[in-house]
Amino acid sequence: MGRLKNLKPEHMTERQKELYDRIAAKRGAVRGPFNAWLYSPELCDRVEALGKFVRYDASFPMIVREIVVLVIARHFKAQYMWQAHSRIAVKEGVAQAVVDAIGTNRLPPLADTGEKAGYRYARELLETHQVSDETFEAARKAFGETGVVELTAFVGNFTMVAMALNAFQVDLPDNAGPLLT
Repeated sequence: MGRLKNLKPEHMTERQKELYDRIAAKRGAVRGPFNAWLYSPELCDRVEALGKFVRYDASFPMIVREIVVLVIARHFKAQYMWQAHSRIAVKEGVAQAVVDAIGTNRLPPLADTGEKAGYRYARELLETHQVSDETFEAARKAFGETGVVELTAFVGNFTMVAMALNAFQVDLPDNAGPLLT
């Protein structure tokens, strides 16, 4: 069981219920870190809006977004994020060999220039808190300046998600056990 009890709609404030309904309508349910964030409705509103943009509307390709989410999940050992996004990544076209390599901290077999650029950018930013000129230029070439700005925000957003999942010990989907070691 997670560290915060799941809020029940019948016990929510009007603002919490409004956010709960909006999140459930967009995402099918209120899962992951959203229950925790609902404890602070204003935070939840703003975090959900940013998350929605970077997850669904960013200008760089969805396949790159999923590779980057996996890098973040692996980095933070965010079990919930890994379990959810390793399935989504495959549905979005990420090869199972890439998922497996990232999950075991091995260099993934990426042939696409944009996928490589996104992977390297996320790894460097997470591991060194910087991005080399070479990596920045590869990302700018692959995604343009707007895309690099959005990629950086994407890494920041999903880092916050990973930290929330870990800090609140959010229950894993379907009572599954951890996959990352």
